[in-house]
Amino acid sequence: MNLLLDEIARATARLADAGVASPRADAEELAAAVHEVSRAELHTVPDAAFDALFWEYVARREAGEPLQHITGRAFFRYLELKVGPGVFVPRPETEVMVGWALETLRDMDVQDPLVVDLGTGSGAIALSLAQEAPRARVHAVEKDPTAYVHTDRNIEDLDERGQVKLHLGDFATALPELNGTVDLVVSNPPYIPMSEWEYVPADVRDHDPADALWGGGEDGLDAIRAVERTARRLLRPGGHVAVEHSDLQGTAVYWIFAEENGWRDVRNHKDLTNRDRFVTARLGTN
Repeated sequence: MNLLLDEIARATARLADAGVASPRADAEELAAAVHEVSRAELHTVPDAAFDALFWEYVARREAGEPLQHITGRAFFRYLELKVGPGVFVPRPETEVMVGWALETLRDMDVQDPLVVDLGTGSGAIALSLAQEAPRARVHAVEKDPTAYVHTDRNIEDLDERGQVKLHLGDFATALPELNGTVDLVVSNPPYIPMSEWEYVPADVRDHDPADALWGGGEDGLDAIRAVERTARRLLRPGGHVAVEHSDLQGTAVYWIFAEENGWRDVRNHKDLTNRDRFVTARLGTN
């Protein structure tokens, strides 16, 4: 075992004692970020190149700072995104919804589909859709100025074909110029009720931006209700919407997309842990 791998083993024990859920993976990711290699290349770092900054990073993670805020990067599908304080860190559960969105775009008989991502955060959804659906034109909406800066930087770095257009604004009133023309609306909005504050992990509660967590209303679903209204306004007849929710909100979100408001084919979908995670619907054609 070389020096770095030995130090990673020590760091893993420290992080485990601190209650970090994935201590080995986090220790390896911290070491990879410090030494500018991939996790698979950690064994190639010579002893003389070991950087003591690793232990500063470990201490920050031990104190509860999110891994991605320490490294400045988050991985989502095929992307490496720049993140930091003030922007919501994308989660693996959202990747499943993006997979559904890509399948839906492929099934559409639309040459250059028009997509809107409401509350884009780091740009993870918008950029993944642009990267994996090369003909899509994507509008990303973000109202928080700090998150907007991160998103703008990620778009500049990763949107090679210039498919993503970023808008600063509230998704409840966004993009009136696109009313009735959009093929697909996707959103991972805030949805946690304030009454559940004490149950939210400290590294999320204390570091992710509040506007990306708390959904509003007693049930936390006010933001999702706003997404429903905006999607109904933006979509063309036959267009689709997908919205993420917590694993306990599937039934409630299902009924937000009511038939009397024109929605058809409402479905709830599971995430990688087989829990309800997002609802999809199609806007009726009559």
